[in-house]
Amino acid sequence: MSLSVRAFSRGIATTSRVPSALRMKGHRIAALATQSTLYKKGRTIELMQFTRSSRRGLSTTSAVPEAEPEHSQRSNKNEETADNSSAENESTNHAVVSTFDLFSIGVGPSSSHTVGPMRAGKIFVQDLVDHKILDKVASIKIDLYGSLALTGIGHGTPNATLMGLEGELPETVPTETIISRVESMHETNTMTLNGSHRIRFNPDKDMTLHYYESLPQHPNGMRFTVFDANGDMLATNEYFSIGGGFVVNEKTQVAHGENVFYRDNKHEPMYASSSSAETEGGNLEQATMDERTQQDLVTAALPFRTGTDLIKMCERENLSIAEVVFLNELQWRSRDDVINSAYRIWNVMDDSIRRGCLSTHGKLPGRLNVNRRAPRLYQNLMRGIYGPGGSNQGQLAQEQSPAITDGLQSMLRGTNNNNNNYESAQGEAYRTSLTNTQRTELTGVFKKRPLARRLLLPQLDYLSVYAIAVNEENAAGGRVVTAPTNGAAGVIPAVLKYHLEFLSEDPSRDILEFLFTSAAIGMLYKRGASISAAEMGCQGEVGVACSMSAAAFAAVMGGTPAQVENAAEIGMEHNLGLTCDPVDGLVQIPCIERNALGAVKAVTAAQLALQGDGSHRVSLDQVIETMRQTGQDMMSKYKETSQGGLAVNVPIC
Repeated sequence: MSLSVRAFSRGIATTSRVPSALRMKGHRIAALATQSTLYKKGRTIELMQFTRSSRRGLSTTSAVPEAEPEHSQRSNKNEETADNSSAENESTNHAVVSTFDLFSIGVGPSSSHTVGPMRAGKIFVQDLVDHKILDKVASIKIDLYGSLALTGIGHGTPNATLMGLEGELPETVPTETIISRVESMHETNTMTLNGSHRIRFNPDKDMTLHYYESLPQHPNGMRFTVFDANGDMLATNEYFSIGGGFVVNEKTQVAHGENVFYRDNKHEPMYASSSSAETEGGNLEQATMDERTQQDLVTAALPFRTGTDLIKMCERENLSIAEVVFLNELQWRSRDDVINSAYRIWNVMDDSIRRGCLSTHGKLPGRLNVNRRAPRLYQNLMRGIYGPGGSNQGQLAQEQSPAITDGLQSMLRGTNNNNNNYESAQGEAYRTSLTNTQRTELTGVFKKRPLARRLLLPQLDYLSVYAIAVNEENAAGGRVVTAPTNGAAGVIPAVLKYHLEFLSEDPSRDILEFLFTSAAIGMLYKRGASISAAEMGCQGEVGVACSMSAAAFAAVMGGTPAQVENAAEIGMEHNLGLTCDPVDGLVQIPCIERNALGAVKAVTAAQLALQGDGSHRVSLDQVIETMRQTGQDMMSKYKETSQGGLAVNVPIC
């Protein structure tokens, strides 16, 4: 029995039938290996023991996969080597990933349902190129499972997947061309794989949405299978979009051949982008395999597994949380590149606020006919940030969005009086593992600050406007930053913009401290639980963003690491159990308002933490584990399936 609906632009048939690739004899789908590879922005991160029911351990070091059953007979020497490697992997199973993996530039409306599938499509066609079989492909079958099927139409999953297969990336895809390109596929029944190889493709028949079937590894599963002119399968692969734009990739199975991907842990055919990535609309540079391999073998300078580890490290080394993250980033990038990349992320965030506030579009796309509210709310506020009509920004806005080069130059000028405290602290007798070079790298980037300069916070209305503006842009398919997901993309920009606009005394430094502090908290959630609404509900998206923002706001207000950790804990504790129930599968109701409330709650959580000394009964690690357990116990209809909650109680028309 099959179901059929009309999808996003022109229509994509949805059915519960088994794809033809699974019915073919002599070809099997690759099973998820013990060691999978997680992709984000062209970098790989090893993902150990990926299952829905277990925690994830992310490591930026290379990992040795467990022995396959048929190879279990080894010499004593090899067994000893494997045991040592396993122990080493466990010891490096830390939470550290790059800030610029958590914060990546993409398109709306969803990081797991739009950004992830687009990346997966690009990965697959690049794999075909690397296997030298792209030119042999005559047709393709696409299967979307679970949450990707149930809410995929409203999230733009089919269109995003097709753009990825045509070689586009979320960072650079021309968003204004997506709909017309998909319409052309419907009209011509063709598509162009990787932008160079045209094949036959009927979206109504060759893309299947499996509403009532999920792949066992993760609710957000997808499978791509390509065939030659005779209808014989050439290659197939499964991918899992696990939130925040991260994609877990299975090993590709090529018909009648070895499973060659990563068999020797050296070959890395995945495309890569330069860390000094290109501005919107530009082309991503391809890094060499040697550079990629070297990058992935680098270990964190200051690894941490839990919030407790992070706070103890800050106290031991006399560092802020942002400084710990900054020093880790230097393992992958130069000092200037780290600073410039952080400003670039903020510039995109700030631009999404501006576009949302000044938009002239009355309604958001979709059947709900939701009106944009940010422009009207913005106009109702007495003080304009971007100037009348948005033609030019006010002086304050210019100060808060400094040119990258100017901001960098001002930060790299010698030391100031505040640095004297830092120098005197260095002279005190305390145990530290930092080198003088590491200390020097921090000079001029951060500064010690007194506790909470202001506790009376004006103009809270702007928090709501900023968050709503970003999420309306996201709902319209605009370019935003996953922070840490698209569905929660408005919380962090809103809180940071609020601080810069009304409280900051040093915007350049505060941008860095805010982003790096929030990233550290996001890493803990990604390792200890998940940032995928399909696994955790909305507590894994808006809840995590609220916790990240609360911690970062406490940091830029002068809080100690203990107070920052307390703020993060409060921010999540009161989001536990938050469901993900988007009406009609659109990232609009309740998502847009929920971001506004998440931003306000983050500031409130930071205020509470700053009024104390950092000591508290419930730890951040405990609340992360509670979130994980709550997400596991939550019924699937409340986890991004639109089968419960508001999604079934709010009429669509």
